[in-house]
Amino acid sequence: MHSNDARILRGAAIPTGIVGLVAIAAGLVLAGSKGALGSAIGAAVVIAFFTLGVLVVSYVTKISQQLMLMAGLLSFLIKFIAVFALIAAFKGVTAWNAHAFGWTVIALTLVWLAAETNATINAKTPYAGATPRPRDKDKSGG
Repeated sequence: MHSNDARILRGAAIPTGIVGLVAIAAGLVLAGSKGALGSAIGAAVVIAFFTLGVLVVSYVTKISQQLMLMAGLLSFLIKFIAVFALIAAFKGVTAWNAHAFGWTVIALTLVWLAAETNATINAKTPYAGATPRPRDKDKSGG
């Protein structure tokens, strides 16, 4: 993983984790222990899925920078489908509060995206190759 990618990952994961702790506390206050459990599971899902997305895009970037956008979009689509699959699979479960889970997933997704955008903007990563092109010495100047 490039140092810029690690910096972006930290810049998104730390604020999301902090807001996740706040969401767990809010779930505890608003819905009791089931709310706290639902918020904790939601926080774990968001942090795990988005971390995997950053790792996948970072790995694909090492292979080919032209595939970076496709990898990002594909990982987002997979995350979207996986979250809906989790919601469908645990539809009737009463072990945790589903509303706390859903609101935590929505809130932490927004926090992650905002923090990742901010970290990317502040990373000041050059988007063009840093290697200079050799000049043609056979050309005649004029």
